[in-house]
Amino acid sequence: MQCTRVRRFIFGHTVSTNGKTYRYSGFVEHDGVRYLGQSVLFVDREQLDPLREFLRDNGVEHVISEATMGRILSN
Repeated sequence: MQCTRVRRFIFGHTVSTNGKTYRYSGFVEHDGVRYLGQSVLFVDREQLDPLREFLRDNGVEHVISEATMGRILSN
């Protein structure tokens, strides 16, 4: 159950009921958040507190490392 809660919080989820579909966005869709790969997120300081709170409230062990990321280059 913990894994499902974390996945839904991070990536969002979709629910279909009575022919209607409801989409709930995930944390990775917030400004200042990037999914870098399996179990790795880059999070701006402004977004860090909500993530920490969710992980602590759900008893999820986690590690936070300070890092910087360069700008996104266009294709």
